[in-house]
Formats: sequence, structure tokens, C-alpha cells
Amino acid sequence: MQNNNGILVRPYLLKELQNIYDISHPTFTKWMKSIEPQLGKKIGAYYTVRQVEIIFKNFGVPYKIEDKVVSASEF
Repeated sequence: MQNNNGILVRPYLLKELQNIYDISHPTFTKWMKSIEPQLGKKIGAYYTVRQVEIIFKNFGVPYKIEDKVVSASEF
């Protein structure tokens, strides 16, 4: 299953999720600890699809904002 940002919801390694969010290992570890009760334990090296859904729900799905000139009337 793919979300609107083109990121596939599938089992991921911790390092893959860190790369998706483009953050350091210590920061991502802190994030994971903050949702550990609802996330549960990893099975092996991978977070399950359900766990990935929980991670995306809690921290959002990363995306890029396109550079665009915005006129005052668009505010």
C-alpha cells in the first residue's frame, strides 16, 4: 500500500525509517521510545506493517514542500 507521498507501507528496518525521516539514530531512538507502549516490540530486525502505520500516524509521513512563489492574495 502506498500513501499519497509515494512511500510504501511495508516492513522496514530501523535504518530505513531513519533514512525516510532523514534524522539521526539517537533522535529516532528517542522517538521510538516515546511511542513504545502502543508500538510494541519489533519482530526480528523489522518493524511490521502495523507498526509502520503507527509510526506514520504518530510522526506523520515525511514530504517535501515544493519551492513556490506565493502571492499575498493566496494567504
